[in-house]
Amino acid sequence: MAERRHHAFIGLGGNLGDPKATMREALLLIQSDAIRVEAVSSLYRTPPWGKVDQPDFLNAVASLRTALSPQSLLQACLEGERQLKRERKERWGPRLIDLDILWFDGLAVAEPELELPHPRITERAFVLVPFAELAPDLVLKGRSLRDWLSGVDRSGISVVEPGAGWALG
Repeated sequence: MAERRHHAFIGLGGNLGDPKATMREALLLIQSDAIRVEAVSSLYRTPPWGKVDQPDFLNAVASLRTALSPQSLLQACLEGERQLKRERKERWGPRLIDLDILWFDGLAVAEPELELPHPRITERAFVLVPFAELAPDLVLKGRSLRDWLSGVDRSGISVVEPGAGWALG
């Protein structure tokens, strides 16, 4: 009997060093027998959010199939960040890499280390733009990502590289 593969989406971002190369490396690091990257959004340049006196970010979203639990996937993402030398100095501050689980099989999880779906997806254009590119009809809080996207300010967001070639090529 084949093991069950869960569908998950993760957000990737960074604004220090070479974020594009770091995000590509992060996807390679988390891939394993238990985690398969099946699609990646275009790469977007986005203005900083929360703490605005820092460089623009590069952001993307990846669709995964995984045999892991949400908690184990979180640990794999944190291990990828650790291997890439992420330092957590200030909330919303500059970073080499950020990997966030956005959605996992439609589950609702509320734990100190993990909240699913990610609690601020619907407020953040830098997440909604690449997420809606991959899954426009996915429903959060009774509305599709496409609908949520129509209500957020997308100013300052631009495509750096269309399609998944930046990540998988």
